[in-house]
Amino acid sequence: MKLKPLADRVVVKAIEAEETTKSGIILTAAAQEKPSIAQVVEVGPGGMVDGKEVVMIVKKGDKVIVSKYAGTEVKLDGTEYNVVRQGDILAIVE
Repeated sequence: MKLKPLADRVVVKAIEAEETTKSGIILTAAAQEKPSIAQVVEVGPGGMVDGKEVVMIVKKGDKVIVSKYAGTEVKLDGTEYNVVRQGDILAIVE
């Protein structure tokens, strides 16, 4: 199966959180924060959303920073994805 987002929605997949800090301290699973950097998997077509024209800026393959509690989590074929609005994406990581 494949996810195809509608309107201004974007499907992202979280990039694994670091298990060690830069100084070498190993973090337990409970101490790790929810990852906020994600890889864009699919992008909706944009268009009219709530009476406004939305142009999609992100593209497939971009690494982005997503709001911490944004979107809807979906599990498909054993992989977890998050479907967010483009407005919930804070930045593109270059």
